[in-house]
Amino acid sequence: MIDSPEKIAPLIKRVARGQHGSEHLNQLEARFIFSALLKPDADPLQLGAFLIAQRMKGETSAELAGFVEATREHIAHFDRQNAIKNAVDLPCYAGKRRAPHAYLAAALQARDAGIPIFIHGVEYIEGRITAWQILEQQGVQRAETLAEANCIMQIDGMVYMDLAEISPDLHRIYQLRPRLGVRSFANTVARLINPMQCDGQLNGFFHTPYADYMAEANVALKQTRSLIFMGAEGEPELYADRQKLVKMQHGQAISDIQLPDSGHQPYPKQAVDDLNQLFEGFETLKKERSASRELSTIERMISAFLWAAGKESSLST
Repeated sequence: MIDSPEKIAPLIKRVARGQHGSEHLNQLEARFIFSALLKPDADPLQLGAFLIAQRMKGETSAELAGFVEATREHIAHFDRQNAIKNAVDLPCYAGKRRAPHAYLAAALQARDAGIPIFIHGVEYIEGRITAWQILEQQGVQRAETLAEANCIMQIDGMVYMDLAEISPDLHRIYQLRPRLGVRSFANTVARLINPMQCDGQLNGFFHTPYADYMAEANVALKQTRSLIFMGAEGEPELYADRQKLVKMQHGQAISDIQLPDSGHQPYPKQAVDDLNQLFEGFETLKKERSASRELSTIERMISAFLWAAGKESSLST
């Protein structure tokens, strides 16, 4: 068991040898070292060194799977709470600043159509509007424990839970970005943990290499089915105009999906002048009075929710 500094150091050395000397860890090694470093009394110097070394080297799918398994070890009652059949896990860890949260408008419609949805993320991101800030205004309940989340989801069909309550240990590492100066793999791990072990998962990413890494990690983690794609601003929101990199993972199989450009105006490149406009824009989305691009995005996302919930055999476009 890797539970002391002298056992951790050799693994850090392997990943921190530089461009030509660094080595990848296998899934078991990744699980062991991250489980040790997740502990509140872990050596902060070793934790920082490992996070930066992994950032420089780049994570593999096996390492990500091991990091997720380690995180799950630190989640209270993880194995005692499973979502109801065909529920969808929706990790939201990026926030938005350029356009309203069309994926959440689609999520509310999917919930109303009978698809249970577990949403998790962080409540605040500077300079962005998070999923929770939108959901709170929509009356979605927030749970403090997985047991409470399970109850709420069964009654309301949707629930939000913050990473701070799901895994205080991972949240502590997630929040180190301002001190480290760069984002760590904690962000990706948070997206993959699937705390309620939902059958389906919709997972957006921003950086291209993570398409394969995340899909392969989900295979290793025995995820039933997941759609992993380059999402609008890093959130789990498909584009209507120029969708790139969609990986459909179903059991052991991973396939590439090509979604056509629907011919709408491109997604905005600039942030809105006032972030409060995103709240107003979301209300417009709900009333289906938005631009055709945004309505097409909602339609595409509803199809994604249906597939993730096992209600469609393919993703209609």
